[in-house]
Amino acid sequence: MAKLLFVVTGATYLTLKDGTRYATGYWAEEFANPYKAITEAGHAVVVATPNGVTPNVDMMSLRPEMAGGVQGALDLEAIIRSAETMRRPIRLSDARLEDYDAVYLPGGHGPMQDLWQDADAGRLLTAALASGKPLAIVCHAPAAMLATRIHGESPFKGYRVTGFTNDEEEGVGLASRTQWLLEDELKEKVGVEFSRGAIWEPYMVEDRNLITGQNPHSAAVLAERLLKALK
Repeated sequence: MAKLLFVVTGATYLTLKDGTRYATGYWAEEFANPYKAITEAGHAVVVATPNGVTPNVDMMSLRPEMAGGVQGALDLEAIIRSAETMRRPIRLSDARLEDYDAVYLPGGHGPMQDLWQDADAGRLLTAALASGKPLAIVCHAPAAMLATRIHGESPFKGYRVTGFTNDEEEGVGLASRTQWLLEDELKEKVGVEFSRGAIWEPYMVEDRNLITGQNPHSAAVLAERLLKALK
């Protein structure tokens, strides 16, 4: 049995360009589907958040139109409710890579509020990348790569990655309202080679031990890849 660390945002809102707060958190599908697949395969999951706060689900992600219908929303809710580890997360500052076999970061807009500038997230991602252990990051969670920079340089520079695209941000109506766009920041500030698939379609990029997914629908694909890597 493997033990996986899920690094989850602790944010409940995203501060927009005009200073207003946009209610958010983690995206249900991006936590629930990988959690279900990994635990049903017999592996253990530990959740870590900044300061050990209980993660907040983005309620938008539990709307039937976002969750594949009423049943899909109910299923996601049931998985989240059953995940005891979400109610007792450890502090990200206490997380030690040597205790885990792989690391996974689900998205939602929350990481753009906290993980992008969290020193503990930066430390953990830097260690995970160097370790060769599977490191899977989806949707907005690649924002945490920004926290790995030291004097402007990131170990993720030159890596092939994907993440939530400018077009998808436009599609949810936030492209002109956020303080920055994930795709642009990853290219300009981290120096990654960013690639993408069709909007809203599952898309995954693998470069060495780093596995990234573009959007919520990519989370299940990342989970499958993680399971194979753990065998």
